[in-house]
Amino acid sequence: MNLSKDLSAFFASVFASVQNKVLAIACAFSFLVFASPAAAHHPLGGRVPSNFFEGFMSGLAHPVIGFDHLAFIVAIGLFAAVKKQGFWIPLAFVGSAAIGTGLHLMSIDLPLVELAVATSVLGFGILLAIKNSPNYLVVTALAAIAGLFHGHAYGEAIFGAENVALWSYLAGFTIIQLVISGAAFFAGKKVLSGDLAIAPNLRSAGLVICGIGASLLASQISALIFPAA
Repeated sequence: MNLSKDLSAFFASVFASVQNKVLAIACAFSFLVFASPAAAHHPLGGRVPSNFFEGFMSGLAHPVIGFDHLAFIVAIGLFAAVKKQGFWIPLAFVGSAAIGTGLHLMSIDLPLVELAVATSVLGFGILLAIKNSPNYLVVTALAAIAGLFHGHAYGEAIFGAENVALWSYLAGFTIIQLVISGAAFFAGKKVLSGDLAIAPNLRSAGLVICGIGASLLASQISALIFPAA
């Protein structure tokens, strides 16, 4: 798929540019300035999709326009490259995200969703940055748990929509998550195989994701302590 190859090349170039850890940390702190506090990320400005096209485009956009979801999807794609049988990691996340959306649509609420999403980004960034991370079964289970909360957040944008828009939304966010995680997987494989002119590890990428997660988590904690009037 051309889109997957293009995204893979993009992620590979990003990882190459952050190989130096000092630069990686600088990139992480740049997200402290620009990352928003993981709001609802409504692609249509808060309006519920009303037809197939709007539902599908909203589904494609939702995992991309929020740094929290995008960073996590990239992280699980990288883990898929690092771990043996790691392809189960993004598949577990995407499947669980669909379940999480379903729970929201059935009015089954999960606690502290945005806080859990931010924590998942930070946690997976740490796992990428450390030398020895858990085996793929543990990471897959963690990705599935995180998927419930990410999916619950996705469901906010489609709550109350008609069936056609709902199913197209589910299709859209499933497809884009698989494309992005697949691109990150291929980029990670290139790094680890030494095809790029950088050392074969993904720890610098983990540091960047840590920075994003830390900024999002700080924003969520701040919102809990000092709620908006």
